[in-house]
Amino acid sequence: MGNTNLVPYETIVRATNGEPEAVEEVLQHYNRRIRFAALENGHVNPDTEDSIRQRLITALFQFRFD
Repeated sequence: MGNTNLVPYETIVRATNGEPEAVEEVLQHYNRRIRFAALENGHVNPDTEDSIRQRLITALFQFRFD
């Protein structure tokens, strides 16, 4: 019944706890946006793409539910 364009809450909780499958689900959910953000002159820059992915993973592990 919720918004299907969002990552499910349970997945986010599992990802912040370090569950690899949940982290991968989050990365897959944002894959198109990450690739779009990594475009440079019409081509995906792999270094930029990796940097964005790493920053997203870092942000997941720093997120707190207070």
